[in-house]
Amino acid sequence: MKALVCSFRHALDLSKPPPWKQRSRIDNSTTTKNLRVFTGTSRGQIQLNAKGFTGSPATAKDRETAVKKLSDQNNSRDGGDDDEIPEAVAKRIITRILAFVGIPMAFGVTLVKILEAVHEQKLWHVPIWLPFLTIFLTFGASTMGIAYGTLSTSLDPEKEGTLFGWDEAQKNWVEMWKEEDEANRGGD
Repeated sequence: MKALVCSFRHALDLSKPPPWKQRSRIDNSTTTKNLRVFTGTSRGQIQLNAKGFTGSPATAKDRETAVKKLSDQNNSRDGGDDDEIPEAVAKRIITRILAFVGIPMAFGVTLVKILEAVHEQKLWHVPIWLPFLTIFLTFGASTMGIAYGTLSTSLDPEKEGTLFGWDEAQKNWVEMWKEEDEANRGGD
């Protein structure tokens, strides 16, 4: 025990130099000069740039030009605006997502509140795992509702689709994977 205490004191003794080789201190003027060489700017405007970024701040006009150029490149690469979703279909998708997310979530919150009231009224001793299971299942169903709400929507602007959208979901699921397979085959 004495050896541990002594070695600890030796490690904290700041009057002696450390056992490892010390590095020399760098003069600030050297650092500033090196930074100026690296960035090519004058003193007071030192800018270090990460790989892939430019050193000069862009003006609003430069940014607008760059955004326009990128959007033109994306449109020419994608073949134009073929992937645009019609407004009627977009509204239908949002409505279905809200329904398939909101209904299970509201049911879960309501069920937990009912279980809480039953427990507080001492009508039944609710096991602790039951509210957790309720939350897990209903919030999990809400999470799945995002994907199902999108897949179950009829993508034809003229056709409304069914209430639960099971037929549309089956059709859209196959179409989605067909497009993915075609993209993978084209990229190989």
